[in-house]
Amino acid sequence: MRDTIFISHATPEDNEFTIWLASRLELLGYKVWIDKKELLGGETFWETIESAIKINATKFLLVYSKHICYPNSTEIKAGIQKEIDFARSVMADDNLNDFFIILHMDDTGYDLFPGSRDLNQIAFSENWAEGLTVLQKKLIRDNVVKANFHDMDEAATWYLNNYIVKNPIVEKKELYYTNWWSVKSLPTSFFILRFTNEKQASTVASLNDGCLLVQDSNCITTFNKDLKVDIKDNFGTTQIKPVDIFEIKIGDLILGYEKESFPSHRDAENHLKKLFKRSLHSYFKSKKMFWYDMSNKNLAYYHTYSSLPTSKVKFDFPYRADVKSKTKNLIGKHLDVGKWHFAVSAKTALAPFVGFHLKSHIIFSKSGYQAIENKDIQHSHRRKKGKLMFNEEWRDLLLAFMKSIENSDGNIILSTSTETDIIMKPSVETFWSDFGYIDPKDWKRQELFVQPDRDDMDEEPELE
Repeated sequence: MRDTIFISHATPEDNEFTIWLASRLELLGYKVWIDKKELLGGETFWETIESAIKINATKFLLVYSKHICYPNSTEIKAGIQKEIDFARSVMADDNLNDFFIILHMDDTGYDLFPGSRDLNQIAFSENWAEGLTVLQKKLIRDNVVKANFHDMDEAATWYLNNYIVKNPIVEKKELYYTNWWSVKSLPTSFFILRFTNEKQASTVASLNDGCLLVQDSNCITTFNKDLKVDIKDNFGTTQIKPVDIFEIKIGDLILGYEKESFPSHRDAENHLKKLFKRSLHSYFKSKKMFWYDMSNKNLAYYHTYSSLPTSKVKFDFPYRADVKSKTKNLIGKHLDVGKWHFAVSAKTALAPFVGFHLKSHIIFSKSGYQAIENKDIQHSHRRKKGKLMFNEEWRDLLLAFMKSIENSDGNIILSTSTETDIIMKPSVETFWSDFGYIDPKDWKRQELFVQPDRDDMDEEPELE
């Protein structure tokens, strides 16, 4: 049964890509054959290769680069030429459609050997992940069977155990930074004011324009129940009073309770999350920050030269008194597009800590202010800029961002329009681990891990 994807490549020049591809295909569920003995410096007998191609292979993939030729020559290396010729004969003898697929790795011409132009060619030269996406669609369209779990070659496991030796997980005490930003203190209660209809709620909301509140249909959620409700006109003063005022203790909400009538536990959670998000939006707005509407309708906040004239922020690492302060740019030049901005979006959560889940982004603008509206341009350049940014870089940018939004006294205080504001912790939560990971420094190794971008969906509505 033909159930194996055979990969032919130049050793050792294209080993890195070949092992990456084999591991990714196997993680997708396919059975893969690569010459592991040759990779480790051993000898693979031709009978083994011949059998794999003639009997087992459902696809023959050729890693097509300048390395399949002898140095400074257009002559194909003997071993690779032998595999090419044999694969083409098998394809012809067994009448196999689209059996031979070329994975084009660089700017090498399309005619290194006779007939190569007539074969399927998939571009991997710009981005490995994008090439893999095209290849995966081809395998699905051609109904290439996936392997039973016990039949898999475990190329991914072999790759991790035998090949990635530059950046292993090692035993060392290391401080990890999460994306969790917790509340230090907050009011004990919030209120849901329910009015007769939506128009009444809208009118009261407009009367309290400077107060922290969120309107949802005929309800207003706020920390301050004493809202302005008086409407004055030529005939006197009219009051728009709520028909119900629900006080919800935040501690009880976090512990959980059962209630069938409005507001249920789920209702109260959603109202509080929206109120928290509004308070953060108001804080960023007070800092003269800009925001960009992500494809999932969440907002990503970023500095411009109005809120951060120098574009630089100096910050310190916690628990590292012996280390000098570090400086990071949160705005910078990017190719011919204009400027890049480090941005943060936030999702409110109440457990296991009350606070926000933060997500880091890169936003692009022409002049350092208004973000480019074209989503395709944003996506394309986010990939180009972000694909070589690993854990250390993202960590430092986030720490610099947190430092940049502090008040002059070093605090981050979200107004509640009451005597008790929301005081945030100065930075994200951290934890210690007995194991660590060394970030890749070589861009070729970093390219292994490039994955298509996607924005996590957020059910919370956008803020205007």
